[in-house]
Amino acid sequence: MKNAILFALAGLFFWSFTTLTTYKIDPSGSAVVWKAAKVTGKHEGTVKVQSGSFSFDNGKLSGGEIVMDMGSIRCTDLEGEYADKLVGHLKSDDFFGVATYPTAKFVATSVKALDAKGNYEVMGNLTIKKTTQPATLKLEAAEKDGMVRATGKLGIDRSKFDVRYGSNSFFDNLGDKAIYDNFDMEFTLLAKK
Repeated sequence: MKNAILFALAGLFFWSFTTLTTYKIDPSGSAVVWKAAKVTGKHEGTVKVQSGSFSFDNGKLSGGEIVMDMGSIRCTDLEGEYADKLVGHLKSDDFFGVATYPTAKFVATSVKALDAKGNYEVMGNLTIKKTTQPATLKLEAAEKDGMVRATGKLGIDRSKFDVRYGSNSFFDNLGDKAIYDNFDMEFTLLAKK
């Protein structure tokens, strides 16, 4: 009986000093920029954040997820019919198959603080199309005045997600038509309680 009371008190003591706070990502205050390259050049654009959240435990990032609306993908370095053509191709089954897979998602599985300044290495699972693979998001996140502001970068190898078009990983003799497998997503995120 005495031990049970001591365990209960220890649990209460620990709980009273643990503050887990969840913040919902505000899509209107958040942005994702994608950057991709091919043998003959490069392109970049945006995709909107659909939803997501961050968890903080005693002022330190402890988890979270980001859901991206793949139907919102845009190209910002081209204009008019050239931009429309590229975006249409990216939305097609050759690339992200947006009609079938309208979202992509990153879900944190563990978080490692890199310093006391709010820099983190967030390990998680990234889902693109029907495939989920481990991925690492480098993130700087700070909690202040009931909000979280975060910036980060995620490097992605599209060949791991069955995005094959123009990839030397799947096709031979592409020459200057090849599109590199690796691309980056850069996040600017705002989250509120």
